[in-house]
Amino acid sequence: MSIGKIASLIAILTTAVAIVAASPAEAPRKSPPLKITKASGEEIQLASLKGKVVVVEFLFVRSPHCLHLVEMLNKLNADLGPRGLQPVAVAFGPNATESVLAHLVDYFKITYPVGLSSSDQVDAYLGREGKEVLKVPQMVVIDRKGVIRATSGTAGDPALENESSLRAFVEPLLSEKVPAANSARPAPATK
Repeated sequence: MSIGKIASLIAILTTAVAIVAASPAEAPRKSPPLKITKASGEEIQLASLKGKVVVVEFLFVRSPHCLHLVEMLNKLNADLGPRGLQPVAVAFGPNATESVLAHLVDYFKITYPVGLSSSDQVDAYLGREGKEVLKVPQMVVIDRKGVIRATSGTAGDPALENESSLRAFVEPLLSEKVPAANSARPAPATK
C-alpha cells in the first residue's frame, strides 16, 4: 500500500471517529426532555422520574423482539423496582394507538408506565438526524441524576437487550446514592 493510500485511509478513519465522537446520542449525557402519553390520556414527563434508575424501551407494538423486551422489563420491574428501578416503554411508529397500547398493557399485564410518543419526539430524544438508521427496540438507561449512561442503539450496546446483561449494568446504578431533592432550606426566622 502506498503512503498516499495510507494517509487517505487515516484521514477517512479520523473523520469517521470525529463524526461518531461528535454524535449527540453518545452516553453519558444529560437525558433530554421527553413526554409520553399513556392510553388513559395521562401525560408523563421522563424528567419526573429523576431519582430512580430509568430503563426506557422505545418500541414498535407489532415487533416480537420489542414485545419480548416488554416482558423482560416487567420481570426486572418486579425484581428491582423496590430498589429504585423504573422501566418505561415508549411506543411510536406504525400501529401505535391508544387502543393498541391499552391492549398491550392488559395482555402482558405490564406493571410500569407505557405510553405513546411521536416519531419526531423519539428522534429528538435519541439525537437521531437525517438518514441515520433507527434500530428498534432501542434501550436507554438513565441514572438517578438524570444522565443517560448507556443505549442499545446503532452505536450502542446491544447487550442491554439481554436480561442478565441489563441486570448487571443497572445493579451498580441502583447502589448509587439518591440525589437530594432540594437541599436549599429557608433561613430560620429571627425574632
